[in-house]
Amino acid sequence: MYVSDVTGLDYAWGFQMDGVRATRARYPNGNVELPERQEESGNPQGVQLIPGSSASWTPPDLSKQGTQTYVTNTNPSQMRNYSDYGFQEYMVGINGPCDIYDPPVAYWCADGLGSASAFRIPRGVTPHSAVIAPKGGGPDSGLHLPYANPEDAIFNVWRPARWANWMFELEKYDAATNNFTFGKGGFQGARGNNAGGDFFVENVMEEFDYPNEFFFDKRESKMYFYYNGTGSPSDNSEYVVPTVKTAFNLTSGRYNPIKDVTIRGLTITALRYTYMEPHGVPSGGDWALDRMGAIFYEGTENCKFDSNHVTRVDGNGVFVSGYNRNTTITNNEFSWIGGNSMAGWGYTNETAKNPLEGFDGTDGNHPKYTTIVNNLAREIGHYEKQSSFWFQGKVAASIINYNVFFNGPRAGINFNDGFAGGDVLEGNLIFSTCRESGDHGPFNSWDRQPFLTTERNGQPSVQMAWREIRNNFIIDNYNMQEGVDSDDGSAYYHTHDNFLVSGSRGMKSGFAGHDNYHHNNIYAYIKLGFIIGSSQIEGHLDAYYNSTVIMTGTTVGQGEGCSGPGKTIVHDLKIFTPTGNATECGKSPPQSPGTTVAKLPADDEIIGWAKILLRM
Repeated sequence: MYVSDVTGLDYAWGFQMDGVRATRARYPNGNVELPERQEESGNPQGVQLIPGSSASWTPPDLSKQGTQTYVTNTNPSQMRNYSDYGFQEYMVGINGPCDIYDPPVAYWCADGLGSASAFRIPRGVTPHSAVIAPKGGGPDSGLHLPYANPEDAIFNVWRPARWANWMFELEKYDAATNNFTFGKGGFQGARGNNAGGDFFVENVMEEFDYPNEFFFDKRESKMYFYYNGTGSPSDNSEYVVPTVKTAFNLTSGRYNPIKDVTIRGLTITALRYTYMEPHGVPSGGDWALDRMGAIFYEGTENCKFDSNHVTRVDGNGVFVSGYNRNTTITNNEFSWIGGNSMAGWGYTNETAKNPLEGFDGTDGNHPKYTTIVNNLAREIGHYEKQSSFWFQGKVAASIINYNVFFNGPRAGINFNDGFAGGDVLEGNLIFSTCRESGDHGPFNSWDRQPFLTTERNGQPSVQMAWREIRNNFIIDNYNMQEGVDSDDGSAYYHTHDNFLVSGSRGMKSGFAGHDNYHHNNIYAYIKLGFIIGSSQIEGHLDAYYNSTVIMTGTTVGQGEGCSGPGKTIVHDLKIFTPTGNATECGKSPPQSPGTTVAKLPADDEIIGWAKILLRM
């Protein structure tokens, strides 16, 4: 162990030796750059956490929350009537439990969601005695309580079901009961719960006991480092404490934009974490995030970020915020990123004097024609687990082509809403996503709120333009659900000519989903062909056709409409199962027109079909 005087340093957001992160002192011990253990996702060897069941969680105190305002757009001409299930009107809640956000507004604070869905977070936690170390206990024996300075601690807590993780500072600690009361934090995700899930505690001296850990004693201005190597560190080693959040900030007004700036050929590294900075909720999906990044664009046109290496930055990589046109992100490598490698988030005026203006996106104050091509992104989400290689909320007409994305904690690409549409995903290779989380796929989308935009036909409309997902190679090898997770309300997708490997099902259309067309795909080793989350109405049906479906089970569809005006469009499938039999709408063999069933083909034959499909 080594110690150094660092007088003049106010805080240590991180510590790097020779370009490699050290881990802030924590329990349970672990490497921040390794995925956290989760049996359900097929990742049983990751970093161990304290199980959420090994603590008692203090429920939220609703009496301490401010006055909440509910906003629901009931104008019939501005509602969607494409599904009987829901998600028809624009609705948000302002203040109350959403006071923790910036701005203090979110779909999950809206009226009528019910106690199971309304946003809230636990107020604190009491670890059980089984996870508290005995006096003099070793590094792996439990939490080394009591802490001399508990106010320095940060609790990193998964939401139950692992949809996001929260970080909390402490308001107070009761040494007699070992109860910790949370202070600032809990805004790092949009979906709440009364309790927490798996967790760890960091930034206390008592947990500084493991190789490659560091601890900054702000009272004594001392930096402690547990060197993980043989002998002594080299005299030529470089030690860095990241203190800067943003390396390049290109910000201007939309009516006087920055134009034609290119950033090329750089290595950008050692920027500090931002998970305790203000977060907001972009739209009706499950995500919250901080509007900042190592490279930040707002109010730009025709700017390029090309052939750079963004590595070991502890927040987001590239962030495209508000009005931007034709931002081009090409030929870059993103690695070991603390949050999202790339993200886009537009604005609507949701906290105006008339909050219903949050529904209106026709002013164009959002990213449009963002081009993300030929990038490599890997090892991301080391701090904020609700992170993707590309995230977008209130964004239009993105082009996401020919990228390689792998090794992330959550969905590889996430569309938080159906704001405007017109997006294209083509020729991407995506695998090893959802390594640490649940209920997602390599691609994920939601559409729980309508917005008024002009992308579909140039006129204001609550119907977005169609999106295309085509010619991609997607492997769902962790937390296997589906390669393309079209979750609640998702609609207007043409998903075609893709090679989709592994998962519980080939196509998913979540609750109130509709107009999802899967065709000309190859699905390899899926359990069932497709699942429909709720009944559909004539004129807005899902479709599943002209595809090769190689299944480990024998059920073609689940929840599909089998008759009447809500009948799912199914035809011309080539189905392969272990037995050579399959059931569709309770009938075997399937009755859909042009559908055939046979036994499983050889792997080499499947690969040959995929090469032809992907033009390899």
